[in-house]
Formats: sequence, structure tokens, C-alpha cells
Amino acid sequence: MFFKTKYHKFLFPILLLFILIGCKLQEPYKNHGILFLENRSNKLKLNYDNKNTVEKLIGSPHTKSIGDQDDWIYIERVLTKGSFHKLGQNVVKTNNVLVLTFDKYGVLVQKNFLDKKKLNDIAFSKGITENNLSKKSFIQSFLASVKSKMYKGR
Repeated sequence: MFFKTKYHKFLFPILLLFILIGCKLQEPYKNHGILFLENRSNKLKLNYDNKNTVEKLIGSPHTKSIGDQDDWIYIERVLTKGSFHKLGQNVVKTNNVLVLTFDKYGVLVQKNFLDKKKLNDIAFSKGITENNLSKKSFIQSFLASVKSKMYKGR
């Protein structure tokens, strides 16, 4: 198997040492957004902090609202490699969203922290919105069917 030298007793432990050094003890992850969002949101005080202090503490938001209220949305998402039965696919480890609401003076009025469990509990409307602008009139649909029948024989 192994060739015999006078150093063969030291060769195996040295190779084993190099293999173990190459192994990582930390699990690999990919992050998107602001890390440790929950810890940073706990430092915010309602009716005390304003937009400037929030920007210094957390940073600029990912999304801002356009309406009358100022809503800032921060996102944190961490993906990690799955276990053996997941065949190394990416698995969502943390998925957090922080929604901050400011009044017209820029003072923090409300903060809403949503983690992975709370995001799954959000109910969405099942209603379907119809787009009346893209619907064709009777004449347009009639002419389109005549055109398709006319070019069908070619």
C-alpha cells in the first residue's frame, strides 16, 4: 500500500493534520441586507429616536414609502447550505423584516419586526384584479379571429 521509508510513521499524521486544517468549523452562509437586524431594532426607542439616529444606527433603508406616512423597510436574509438529505441546497436560516413608521416630524412612532415565522402567518388576499385596459373589444377580438382564420390556410 504505502511505500516504506524511514519516515512513514510521520507521513500519515502530517497528512491527517493538513486535511483537518482545511476543514471549516463555521457553516458557510450568504447574507443579504443588514446583519443582526433584531439586535439593532431593540436599540431603537419609540417616540424618542428620529430618522437621523435610525440612519446612524442601522443605515439607509432598503425601501421607503411614497405615501403620507414615512415607512422604512429593512431586510435581513441569511442562506446556508443544507444538511446531507438536502444535498447541499441553500436553506433560509434567517429571514427578518423591520418596518419603521415615522410621523410628519420624523420621530419614530411604530416599529414592527417580522421574523420567518411571522412572515409565514401573513394572510394575503385571494381576490383577482381584472385588467380592463388590456381587454379587447368585441370588434378587436372578431377581427383577430378573422385574421387568424385567413392566415391559417397558408
